[in-house]
Order: sequence, then C-alpha cells, then structure tokens
Amino acid sequence: MRKRDHNVLTNAASLLVCGLLAGVVVAAAAFPAVAMSGLAAKAGAETFGALPKELTVARAPQISYLLAADGKTPLATMYDENRRDVKLKDISPYMQKAIIAAEDHDFYKHNGVDLNGVARAFVNNQSGANSRQGASTLTMQYVRLAISYSATHPADVVAATEDTSARKLREMRYALQIDKELSKDEILERYLNIAAFGNGAYGIYAASQVYFGKPPSKLDIQESAMLAGMVKAPTAFDPTTKPGYPQAVDRRDYVIQNMVQIGAITQEQADQAKKIKLVVKDKRTPNGCVATNTQSWGFFCDYFYRWWLQQETFGSTSYDRERRLKSGGYTITTSLDVQAQKAADRAVRNHLSVSATAARMVAVVEPGTGRVRAVAVNRNFKIDDPKHPQNKLSSDPKKAKKGIRGNRPNTVNPLITGGPGITGYQAGSTFKMFTMVAALEKGYPLSYTINAPEQFKSEYIIDSSNPAACKGTHFYCPVNANKSMAGVHNMWSAFGFSVNTYWVALQQRVGAENVVKAAQKLGITFRAPSDARFAENKDAAHQWGAFTLGVSQTTPLELANAYATLAADGKYCEPIPVQEIRGPDGEKLDIANPHCEQRISTQVARAAVDAARCPVGDNSPTSKCKSRTAGNVKGIVNAPVAGKSGTTDSDKTSALVAMTKQYAVAGIEADPDWPQTTQRMKHNEVPWGINPAVYETLRDAMKGKERIDFTPPSGKILEGDQRSIPGVKCESIDTAKSRLRGAGFEPVVASSPIPSECPVGTAAGTSPDGRTIKGGVVTIEVSAGGGQPNGGNTTTSPPPGNGPGRPPRR
Repeated sequence: MRKRDHNVLTNAASLLVCGLLAGVVVAAAAFPAVAMSGLAAKAGAETFGALPKELTVARAPQISYLLAADGKTPLATMYDENRRDVKLKDISPYMQKAIIAAEDHDFYKHNGVDLNGVARAFVNNQSGANSRQGASTLTMQYVRLAISYSATHPADVVAATEDTSARKLREMRYALQIDKELSKDEILERYLNIAAFGNGAYGIYAASQVYFGKPPSKLDIQESAMLAGMVKAPTAFDPTTKPGYPQAVDRRDYVIQNMVQIGAITQEQADQAKKIKLVVKDKRTPNGCVATNTQSWGFFCDYFYRWWLQQETFGSTSYDRERRLKSGGYTITTSLDVQAQKAADRAVRNHLSVSATAARMVAVVEPGTGRVRAVAVNRNFKIDDPKHPQNKLSSDPKKAKKGIRGNRPNTVNPLITGGPGITGYQAGSTFKMFTMVAALEKGYPLSYTINAPEQFKSEYIIDSSNPAACKGTHFYCPVNANKSMAGVHNMWSAFGFSVNTYWVALQQRVGAENVVKAAQKLGITFRAPSDARFAENKDAAHQWGAFTLGVSQTTPLELANAYATLAADGKYCEPIPVQEIRGPDGEKLDIANPHCEQRISTQVARAAVDAARCPVGDNSPTSKCKSRTAGNVKGIVNAPVAGKSGTTDSDKTSALVAMTKQYAVAGIEADPDWPQTTQRMKHNEVPWGINPAVYETLRDAMKGKERIDFTPPSGKILEGDQRSIPGVKCESIDTAKSRLRGAGFEPVVASSPIPSECPVGTAAGTSPDGRTIKGGVVTIEVSAGGGQPNGGNTTTSPPPGNGPGRPPRR
C-alpha cells in the first residue's frame, strides 16, 4: 500500500484527541449521565491506545463471468454477491463526488477520523435533538465493511457491525492507520467497490448495471446522486419499489444539492439534474446455470459447474470450490463453440419436441485437446416447479402409478454428461470399436478374416434361460441382424456392415478383458454398478461376451471423447469444459490447459479410423469397405469422416458417432426415465432419429472449417504377416482342409459349387489364392465340374447385403 506524507505532530495529536473524544462520544451515546466524567475520557484513551494498528483486508466477494470460446459471447454469471471491482479511473467523476457529498464532505481534509464531526455528533446527541448524528467517515465505513468481509467467524461479523463503543474505537484506530497507508483515491476506490447498493448489487460496477444498465464510467449527475444516496439505507431508498421510489428521488435531490455545497457542480447543473425523471432498469444480474444467456446452454453450463466442483485446485471440499467460483471474480472462457452449440441445439430439436419420450442427446468434443465444444438435448434446462409442475408423469409405468414425474420437458439432470442418478445408456455396436482397438494392439491386422456365421456359438457361458443362449445350452450364441451378413469378413467389411458374429468371435480370440481395458483407455468409466463389477474383475470381464455389442452403459460425452482419441492419433485428452481461466487480477490459471497422454499407438489409432470410415460412407486409399450402415453421412458432412452406428435389443436405444479431424460428435437416443422403454428408437428411418441429429450437428459445425483428411495406416497393421497359400486344386476337400490347416490357415468350404475343370466335389481352388494373412480364413471353392480351366484363381467376396436393416445391435 502506498503511504502518504503526514505531519508527525498532526498524527500524534490526532491519535491523542481521537482517543479522548472517542471515549467521551461513545460514552455519551451509551451512558449520557457520565458522558463528561474524567473516568470516561481516561478509559477511552487507554482502550484506544491498546487497539491493534494493522487491519487485515480480504478481497470482497467478486462475481465470476463465463464466456463462450470466442472470449466475448456471454454464457452465464455466478456469484454470492454481485460485485466486480473497478479502478477509480473507470468510475464517473460525478459518482466520486456524489458519494463524498452524501457521506463525508471533509473526506479530503481529515486523517481518516473527522474530529469536527466527532465534536458535532457529541453536541447534537447531548442536546436532545430528535435525530442522532454519527461521526463515521468514508474511511471508517470502509473499515467496518472490510472487517466484515475479512471475518472468519460469524461472531466477528456481528462485532464489526454492532453499535458498541468497542466497535467505534476500533474503526477510528484502523481508519487513522488506513489513511496513512493509502491515498485518498485508493480509499475512495475501495469503498465504492465494497459498498452495498441493494437489489443484490454490491459495489459501484454492479449497481450501475442493475439500476441503469451501463458501466460506472457513464453515470451522469442524477444517476450518481441516486446511487450515492442509497448506501445509507438501500432498502428504504430502493427506487424499484413503490414506497421507496419517492424517497429515492428526495434522497437523490438532497445529494445533488450537497454536490453544490462541496463545489462538485454548479447550482444550474443541480437544478437541471433534479428535473430529470428518475428511471431505473431494475435488472438483476442472472445467477447460475438456470439463468444462462441462452436457455438451452444450461446443460453445458451445468457440465462446467460439476467439473469445477471436482477440481482440487479450487479447494479441498466441494463447498470450498463452490465458494471460490461464486466469489473469486474469475473470468472463465469456456470451451463452448457457439457455432457447434447452436448446430447441436437445432439438430436435437428438429422434428422432436421437448416433451417427447425420446431424449436426443448429442456431445461434441475436439480431438487432440478434449475440449467439449457442445452438449445438447431436446429438453429445457429448468427446475420443474413442484407447485405448478409442467413435467409429464414418468414413462416408467411403476413410477407413473406413484405419481413420479419424468425428465420432460424440464430437467436439470446431467443427461448428456452423466452424474448422480445418470449412469448412461447402452450405445450398441459403437462398442465394436473397442474390440477392434484391442485386436489391433494384439497384432491382428485390419485384413484379418473370420467366417462369420448367421449365429455364432461362443465359449461365453450365460444362463441357459437367456434368449441369447444356444438352444439347450448355456453358451452365448449371438446372431446377426439379417442373414445376408453371414460370410467371410475382415475388419473393414465387418465394421462397415456391423456383423455381430464377427466381432464376438474376434473378441473371444482377443480376450474380452482386453477389450474392456481398451474401452477404459479410451475413457469409458462404467458408471453403472453392474458394469463396474464386470470391469473391475478380470475373470468376470473375460466372460463378458456381449460387451462388444454395447450392453454397457455410457454417455454421449464419453463416447464422443473415446472416438476423438482415435481421431487424434491415439492421444487421449481428459474432457474439459474450459479454455482459459483468469483470476480477478488477470493471472492465468494452468488448470484450463488440456491434460493429454498417448494411450493408443498412432498406427493402431489410424487403422481403427480407417475401418471406421466404412460405416459412414467414406474411404481412404487403404480402405476395403463393403456395405455401410450409415452411408449417407459422408455426403451430408462433405468432409473426410469416420464413425459408427449402434442399436440395442428391440431398438430401446440408438446411437451414432461421426467425426472429422476437428470434431467428434456422438449422439444417443433413449428414454432417460425408463431404460426398458417400449418405444423403438430410430436411426435414419424417421426424421426424428438419432442419425440426423448427429450428422446435422457435424455438418453445421464444419461450415467454414478446413477439410483435413485422416492419415491412413501403413505397414503390417494393414495386411499383417502374409503367408503363401498352398495349392489344393483338384484335391479332395478333406485333403485341402488338412493342407490349409497345416499351413496355419482357417479353412472354410464354400456353400455353392462353381464350374471347374476339376472333378465334381473336389477343390476347385481357394479364395483368396496366392498369399494371405497368417491365421486368416481361406475359402475352399468346390468344383461343380464341366468348367473351363481357370488356373485355380477363384475369388469370391463377402455377400454385399441389403443395406443397414435393423439388427438387434449394430
């Protein structure tokens, strides 16, 4: 603090006189009969001299501002007290003069305690006048407020404001010390920033916004006078109330006239200012996520709020962290991308009302940083009024019978991001990605082939009464969505066509526990207790046969971030809702920086993305795509794109992930109130399905953005360890099988004979012929005889299928 020059004798005299007068005046106020006794004066002087000189001043609570990623679009404000400190240079000179005219005419003349004022108060209070006078200067008032805000115990707050001699003495002692250490302008600035102005406005910045909707630098004479007049009694002089308005006008005019007395304005200026009709806006600053500047952005704001409460940087308990947010004066530039957020808001509501049973939920994450760019759902972020509820009864019949209402149209539950009571939703075949990653990490290449039957009898043991068990057994036997999916597939074709029996078979070879581990590395957290029990126990995870088909619960945010990790060449980044956080003094906090680590090798990530281009209609130079479940996405987004669709049994949920190098968008459509819903969630078959919500969000978020291609994989991860296929032409089928097995391949006999020069029923050749991956499937073609010589080069492809269909899980 800057010290001002004071005459030593003046200071000493002030201390002595103040000590004596304080004892007299305080005694006169409390005990008039002994006011002039020598005992009172002596006691005052001794008590005053014994008081501590140093005042510890804590920063008063400050409002925190949330902005969108552009650093200028307001998102929300959060506060316990609506206050924002400003420099004196940013406060209108009229306001500076008005507060002096209203509270302390001699502010620039005294040394923190107005000795003349103390004497006047004593004479007035002893005269028996109707109104009692105080002798508090602006500096003493500042001291009183500073003590209150620096208190660490409620009793200290009471002591700072109670009408006792001890409080008066303490204020005088501290005021003299403050006046020595700070300039008058510094004291005035601090007072204007700490004073209360009513209607939730603390400090001049908030007051000028609440009452006049302008910064304090723009306040005119009459506005300044009204605000200055309020600090004496904010409730009595409240211009926003019917009884308070006339009193506020009278008080304003009184302050204006006082401004003439101190020479701040002329009488002509005063007369003109008094003629102006007092008009106030009465606009309280919105507070919290239920009052975001754009109502639908409340879900993002709530995600930020929950994230903040988990950060130990801001305190050891959630209570401490909340207090820091609402009183720390932070300027928080969030990660919300206005363009992406508006796109998501439109897309989730398109053809689906906020009251619909189906909740369309979308999350957008930026690969390489983890910054959450948008979250949206077709719901109102609003607390349903229990006295006048708008929400419909729960879609769960059991809850509806009890009168329990659901999450529509209003909710503040974290439907998209997960949290207390929200464990997520099944995302179907989007989880096949984790099997592919685990397989690639184990050395299985993209070209790895498996003969995927219509129904696969696995080694996974389940309850024999389960519909998914093979008839009469306790083995898990998944089926494909339709018969055309059966046949020999590699990862490209099996992912593009979403062949269940391929992925369960591959998971069995890789180890389901390794697939679960891959999901965890990509950020899947297993919120549901039943899922967590499987994931935490290696033996249980090993038997989790249906995991690859997406029976575990997740959220759109986790799913988007998992795929974003692959788009970022395997670099996992913790999902984060902030871009920059600055404290009240402008210092930048490191907590807003991305927290990333390489969790998947670059080549594995690129290979997984290469296969993931197949379902959404895209190709790379290395892709070998066949049928596609969401083939229209590429044309709509008009950019290199990868992703995967997913559906659960009976279409209880539907999901789609679509991503570019800049954005990963994941959407899930489900009933948050009743997981066993009888409503069938859709993909592209209806305009309110999940697919349009995802690709429309991605399309609009990508407007004006560079089209960046994914880098294709290279090396053995594409074709693996290639081995020569032995020639089996014209040999018996059994001999051909034996030779192929001996060479390390998996032989499969084609179901339909083909014309060949070989005897009927013998091997006409293989598909593929020449070379293929070690351990891969080799199809033995069966001769129908009567054909032309073909040199053994018989090639077949997996059946093309008939479009996406509606599989149990895809």
